[in-house]
Amino acid sequence: MKPFQATSGDLTADRRADFAEMLYASGEPAAAAELLLGALELAPQWAAGWFRLGEMHEAAAPDKAAQAWTMALTLEPTDRLGAALKLQLIGKAPSARAPPSAFVEMLFDHYAESFEESLVDKLGYRLPDFLDQAVRRARPGRFRLVLDLGCGTGLMGQRLRPVADRLEGYDISAAMLKKARAKGVYDLLAKADLQDFSYAGRKADLVVAADVFIYVGALERVIGRIAGLLAGDGLFAFSVETLVGEGGFALQPSRRYAHSHAYVGQVLAANGFSVLSMDPTVIRLDRSQPVEGLAVVAALPANT
Repeated sequence: MKPFQATSGDLTADRRADFAEMLYASGEPAAAAELLLGALELAPQWAAGWFRLGEMHEAAAPDKAAQAWTMALTLEPTDRLGAALKLQLIGKAPSARAPPSAFVEMLFDHYAESFEESLVDKLGYRLPDFLDQAVRRARPGRFRLVLDLGCGTGLMGQRLRPVADRLEGYDISAAMLKKARAKGVYDLLAKADLQDFSYAGRKADLVVAADVFIYVGALERVIGRIAGLLAGDGLFAFSVETLVGEGGFALQPSRRYAHSHAYVGQVLAANGFSVLSMDPTVIRLDRSQPVEGLAVVAALPANT
């Protein structure tokens, strides 16, 4: 199944699903959906199959898509496939303030092996360089302790290492952490969910979250916790995708969240941060189109 390859456990059902994919790729979504539904009659507990059926129905039959995604969610309540996000996007579920953690974990576990090749070489991802430059402009020199939240494969860590006495990385994906560990740039790597992040170490001088909040949604809770991680006069550097239109943040068709300039500023101010820079940048390409974003550096007051 796309994007996650999964078997139904039934050879005949799998064969029908493969034929359905061929039909879908050739521009026949209705015929593909009918064939995949036949496969699901043989393997009715196949959550990934129901999710894919929803995608095949998505353009022409949103009500049928909703039924399929609801079935996927019923069969797999942790929602590793992100069915709840699909339902939100077509108006069949209430808006949520965050994505399912299991979805984010599976997404990055799945893409870890090809992550850097896809993101850097094909999608023009240069955010770590941009954010590194913004931090150096805001405060030249070294940092005693740097926390890289959502560190992924270590792309940001490679930029931070030269200015960090101690560098720690945290990520929800074990597969991404394995890639980061191979780079040898971190003093500590640990698995953690930023939606429920706890930290008992000493206060950090710099916390970085590069291209992370696109999978967070509402920022109040996580930025409040980050404020508690920082020493007085500490820096917080991060990025968001820019929300076009009204509202503070919104789920996009990509199943990533975008945030408005005003909302980011309000949440930072509410947690005692002053904004040092909030620069527009291109985060990456998506379907050959630039994804506009903001690279932000903020600071706590020296007496915090």
